[in-house]
Amino acid sequence: MYALIEFKGKQYKAEKGAVLKVARFDAEPGATVEIESVLLLSEDTVTVGTPYVQGARVSATVESHQKDKKIIVFKYKPKKDYRRKQGHRQPYSLIKIENIGIMDNA
Repeated sequence: MYALIEFKGKQYKAEKGAVLKVARFDAEPGATVEIESVLLLSEDTVTVGTPYVQGARVSATVESHQKDKKIIVFKYKPKKDYRRKQGHRQPYSLIKIENIGIMDNA
């Protein structure tokens, strides 16, 4: 069973027990996150949403917040004595998928 979810403007394939690396968001490690923007749900059959699958939810637990590897941004113009060097580390969050499925609203 898997689901395609939309989280913070990006799409991810979520499987039970998988750890996803998503853009950093404000939540304490150990907190539970409910994601309701499920684009596709694959159980016994495949259900495609228009744009989202009604009643489908993915629950995940925040594992940790970290920073990615440093990248170097180097700009220069030849023969003009223009050089700029800047480093950047992108923050991200690790979430672990706990449960996928259709939740009853009743």
